[in-house]
Amino acid sequence: MLKKYILAAAVLTTAAAAQALTLDVKSCVEMAVKASENLKSADNSVEQARLQKEVAHTAYLPNLSGNGVLAWSLPDSKYEDMGMTLQMRGVYMAGLSITQPIYAGGRIVAANKMASIGKIAAAEQRRLTYDKLKADAETSYWTYVAVLEKVEMMKSYKALVDTAYARTKTAVDAGMAKRNDLLRVEARRSQVEYQLAQVESGADLCRMSLCALLNIDDATPITPADESVPVEIPAGLGDYNLNDRPEMQLLDADIRIKEEQVKITRADYLPTLGASAGWTAYGNMKIKGMTQAPDGSYVPMSQNIHDNGFNIMLSLQVPIFHWGEGVKKVRAAKIDVENARLSLDYNRRMLNLEVQQAISNVVTGEGLLRSAEVAMKQAQASLDETTQSYRLGMCTLTDMLDAQSQWHTSRSNLIEAQTQLRIYVIDYQRATATI
Repeated sequence: MLKKYILAAAVLTTAAAAQALTLDVKSCVEMAVKASENLKSADNSVEQARLQKEVAHTAYLPNLSGNGVLAWSLPDSKYEDMGMTLQMRGVYMAGLSITQPIYAGGRIVAANKMASIGKIAAAEQRRLTYDKLKADAETSYWTYVAVLEKVEMMKSYKALVDTAYARTKTAVDAGMAKRNDLLRVEARRSQVEYQLAQVESGADLCRMSLCALLNIDDATPITPADESVPVEIPAGLGDYNLNDRPEMQLLDADIRIKEEQVKITRADYLPTLGASAGWTAYGNMKIKGMTQAPDGSYVPMSQNIHDNGFNIMLSLQVPIFHWGEGVKKVRAAKIDVENARLSLDYNRRMLNLEVQQAISNVVTGEGLLRSAEVAMKQAQASLDETTQSYRLGMCTLTDMLDAQSQWHTSRSNLIEAQTQLRIYVIDYQRATATI
């Protein structure tokens, strides 16, 4: 039992420590953006693509490199016919070289174009991730607002039933109503209390789901700045450009990358031309032997050889015959391009269908909302009239309970219609890249 008390106290302490938040839809989106690991990963991909573009550009520039060799060779090399000995102990060679590609079959140009397209693709992928995140954040926020509105509606409904219960009990105590009437009101009140508990539980689940999206403590109390879900129908539903969607831009980028890959594949079988220049120094090679003096005698000699020099070179490589390998590889690369175009055509149809469905949902949702508004006005008028009639004894308890139930159903339908239409609009905005 003590453990249960300690656990309960810990839970209460955690809940109290969580700072309450008041959010509107804009701040909700901003917090979701800051907390999203997927968006941070997309940002990293954008930065990676930028670096890859800079790396590809360096292929246009000359490369400078240095080299050095230090070697020992044993035993010494002897040349008996010349009477000489070559010592290579600690021989060194050092130099600098610079190379500049002049023509690489178009490989460098194609690689740079691919890197540029990669930057665009990374940015579009980031936009796609952001659009989905924003749509999810807005949907979660408005769903939470709607559920809280239902909680308030259920509390109002409970107040109506409580009032009916109090009046019926008074009437029963005064002998002006039957005990069965009070039992019927008690049954309705128990039903309403159960429904209220369900809605409150649903609101708490929506709050925790929103906390998870914002990456905050799931015990954090959240108060929406909005009390109800607003209805805003975008103007010109049919006026959209499918090419504005990041998915279309990504598919187009895929085609362009594969077209450049064809050029790179072809470049492997085209001539390449490059230039290089270098400077080399070497030394510590010793020659020992006998040499003839001016007087005709032979005397010992020793010479340490060291020198340096410059060189310039052009290099041309021309592929001649590879059994048709290049032709086949280029054809295979072109098939990849064709497949990418087919994928673009297919996905264009699917994305267009998605937009048309989103438009249809908005139109249907608007119609349902108008019907729900009319039904709500009628239910409210019926409830007011029936309540007044019941007070005057001109209608039965059953009539009043039915009017209250109809009001509850109509109010619930209105909240659901408002929320569903709002979600349809968010989905339409995402589908048309206008979110």
